[in-house]
Amino acid sequence: MGLFGKKRGENPGYEDNAALDGFGGYQPSDSSGYTPAPEPAPAAEPAPEPQEPAKQPMSRSGRRAMYGFFATLGVIAVAALANNGDNSSESSAPTSRKPSVYTPSPQVVSPPSIEGWQSVTGGDGTYAYDVPPGWTPKPGTVHGWEKTAAVPGSTMATSAFFGDGFCPQERSSKLAGSGVRSEKTADPAAAALKAASDLAVSAYSPDEGPLATFTASPVQPTEIPLASGAKAPASIVLLDVVPVQSNVCVSKRAVVGALAVASGDKSLTMLVYSDQDRPGIADREQILKILKTYRGVPAADRKTITPPPSTLR
Repeated sequence: MGLFGKKRGENPGYEDNAALDGFGGYQPSDSSGYTPAPEPAPAAEPAPEPQEPAKQPMSRSGRRAMYGFFATLGVIAVAALANNGDNSSESSAPTSRKPSVYTPSPQVVSPPSIEGWQSVTGGDGTYAYDVPPGWTPKPGTVHGWEKTAAVPGSTMATSAFFGDGFCPQERSSKLAGSGVRSEKTADPAAAALKAASDLAVSAYSPDEGPLATFTASPVQPTEIPLASGAKAPASIVLLDVVPVQSNVCVSKRAVVGALAVASGDKSLTMLVYSDQDRPGIADREQILKILKTYRGVPAADRKTITPPPSTLR
């Protein structure tokens, strides 16, 4: 299966692999060395994030060939098809259609660790991180950039976004985003640098290059809380990125941050990226603050909710 190296419009599959003490890790089955998504603490293997049919890839503004897969779209499409049988043999006169009702699947949520922020909860609620007000949590969304001959590609699950459609020339434009993935190395410092640099050059470079440039800050040691109450050592790296300019939708500066924690023979990583020359963006300090909210969620803090149904007409 594989997100990486596949053409846009193809529908990749994901499997949710057990990981560190309650953290999960997404992994495209045929990706060569890339594995998306962490989750916090020992526990039963988290159930996979909702499998999402491919949405048309977002347009590339000289670098951002971001694609998204949304669970609700598939259900809506099925509902629409179910109410759209072939009536070519019948009268072509307009007929009234009964509205269909879409009932979202239950989802596990958890409280934010920072008052006033929003929690983005992944897996079966085994891990979470927080984003500031104004961001849009989309925990059931997998997003990223395709691998090309020039860029390695980058894919994340348990996503959140900020600044949707900020650029009128590109409806799919976003100022910032976040998500989780895993890397095939047990060295958190190396994993954080690889995850951050892969995202930086994939998100901020054109399909075939030239590549964006970046400067990495020294690795910062930190700890993340697990669901058990214990803490695990982790590493954080921040990159100052100079994107390749192509049009007005491309930022002149960006910052990419990654936090990684070892889990067996791999590392689980969380990523945050943001343009730096637009109003309301996440600066280095806020990116660091978001990264440090990555955590395992104790079972007592997990709550299953069912979003209200919506009527499709």
